[in-house]
Amino acid sequence: MDSPSAQCLGPGGPLASRLPGFVVRPAQQQIAARIETVLAEQSIYIVESGTGTGKTFAYLVPALLSGKKVLISTGTRNLQDQLYRRDLPLVRDALGVPVSVALLKGRSNYLCLARLERVELEGGFGGRRRDAMLAHIRKWAGVTVSGDIAELSDVPEDSELWPLVTSTSDNCFGSQCGHYGQCHVNRARREALAADVLVVNHHLFFADLALREEGFGQLLPGVEALIFDEAHQLPEIASGFFGISLSSQQLNALCRDAIVEEIKEKSAVAGLQEAARRLEKSVADTRLAFGTEPQRSPWSSMDQRQELQGAIRETRTRLGALTGLLEAAAIRGPGLANCLNRALDLSGRLELLIGTPPPDFVPWFETAARSFALHLTPMAIAPLFRRHIEGDRKAWIFTSATLAIDHSFAHFRDELGLQEAIAEQWESPFDYAHQTLLYIPESMPPPAAPDYTERVLEAALPVIEASRGRTFVLFTSHRALKFAAAYLASRCSFPLLVQGSAPRARLLERFRLAGNAVLLGTGSFWEGVDVRGEALSTVIIDKLPFAAPDDPVMRARGEALERDGRSPFMESLLPDAVIALKQGAGRLIRDANDRGVLMLCDPRLLAKGYGKIFLASLPPMPRTRLLGDVQQFLRTECPAQTPELHARD
Repeated sequence: MDSPSAQCLGPGGPLASRLPGFVVRPAQQQIAARIETVLAEQSIYIVESGTGTGKTFAYLVPALLSGKKVLISTGTRNLQDQLYRRDLPLVRDALGVPVSVALLKGRSNYLCLARLERVELEGGFGGRRRDAMLAHIRKWAGVTVSGDIAELSDVPEDSELWPLVTSTSDNCFGSQCGHYGQCHVNRARREALAADVLVVNHHLFFADLALREEGFGQLLPGVEALIFDEAHQLPEIASGFFGISLSSQQLNALCRDAIVEEIKEKSAVAGLQEAARRLEKSVADTRLAFGTEPQRSPWSSMDQRQELQGAIRETRTRLGALTGLLEAAAIRGPGLANCLNRALDLSGRLELLIGTPPPDFVPWFETAARSFALHLTPMAIAPLFRRHIEGDRKAWIFTSATLAIDHSFAHFRDELGLQEAIAEQWESPFDYAHQTLLYIPESMPPPAAPDYTERVLEAALPVIEASRGRTFVLFTSHRALKFAAAYLASRCSFPLLVQGSAPRARLLERFRLAGNAVLLGTGSFWEGVDVRGEALSTVIIDKLPFAAPDDPVMRARGEALERDGRSPFMESLLPDAVIALKQGAGRLIRDANDRGVLMLCDPRLLAKGYGKIFLASLPPMPRTRLLGDVQQFLRTECPAQTPELHARD
């Protein structure tokens, strides 16, 4: 190949000679050559790169050779860390190019020295174990250079300490902070602005894009090329950042901070602390007025709920009262001034959220056990995202293992407004015909049947036994997950790991070490999970992952499609479900030597016409409906060929 990038990835290239175990992959070379052209021409490229094609090196090599300032955005912090700490240094050193690299995360990922100092001064955090962890953080604070909390693995990532010693955009004092010169967030941002290649995540990218709308964005103006890995996540993440939201946690945090800063800065404004406590009580009353059950619903469904409407009005009044007192107190110090700015911002958001919604926005709410949030979400993000692409002459590259639906990119193009982009699909080089078996069990009831989850588990147990554990069971709902955990507790003879019983990273580590475990998961376990080798030999999926029919945003978007004479199911629900299924199925084969069974329990795959779209979007796996074929496949550790199948479709 003539492309320098393709040559670097070839048999005589620097990566083959310097990286032990490097495998030359023709698809990787061709993708790299295409990206090299896109970078030079500043065009737009969409590429689905199947598992095993080596897409990471395929975009890193041309990016580093281009001489351009490149921003790489990922969907997860895990991939972000992997790129920065492992992949980028490997490729840069192999190529021998003098490229500076920086990592930038959201501010909640960095230790805040001011908030650490405040926690220590307040004292009485409570609990010997938590006090010990706080001392551990203090010791680390004295030696860390980056302040990235990922460095401190001894403190769990879900520890309730981290929110107390990290900052948010709400409670950051900015240049008025006494630790401004040593601020880890500021140092990371300075390094990001100076770097040739910057690694961020999608949330941070869209946060910067949103700030840029207000004139404060810093990262994007100097960037010449953007590469989005795990790009299938972009539409959902963008919807949140192009919208408006307000949560009870934000209001409660304002109340707590107003009280603390009033004590610290002694404003002498009468009634300020009491006003904060009254707002806090009003927020709690509002949560109760929503009802006890967690829910996600359109805001219009609450129009006739007089108790809730009254509670919202009371919260609005109490927030206004606190804001007025903070206006008088703000001159006494930066802490109270910060609280005033937050109060004004939250007041403005609340007015928008409970007023007449802007055109093409969906007003809705969600509640959890002790909290609530109000949202305004755009009906479509394509016009908003498109405006940014048209406004900047840059190269835009979107890649993932799951972007196409039955070999078409139409859905992804439409969601982001990328109609003129070049789009290509590169199949995985893995030998699915011999490495995998797709099992769709017979005699399954419809997913709406009341005993459906029990029937799924009855069908799954002999497969788990044949697999000797080594199984992911992925569910589309937390209710099914909880039922399965109780059902399998006395019936499964292998170690049982359940999502929610420990942080995800810890569960995965236990799964790998056990070698015969069964992991029950939903949501986050459908993607971004990489278990290679014999520890994982079976993935079982309970049903096709359609979005909940009562999701307020999906419902509003569906109604808009219907008004245009289009099909919400075919143009929205089905494509999103196909992408989600591809992600879940992608957990099975992660390496050229992996083997395994994918069990899809949903009978609609064969009973409904749209099932063909799901099947056509999966890798080309041999298919069976017989348990005996599955047992034979799993008994054969190193088959010369896939066992003869007795498929009955």
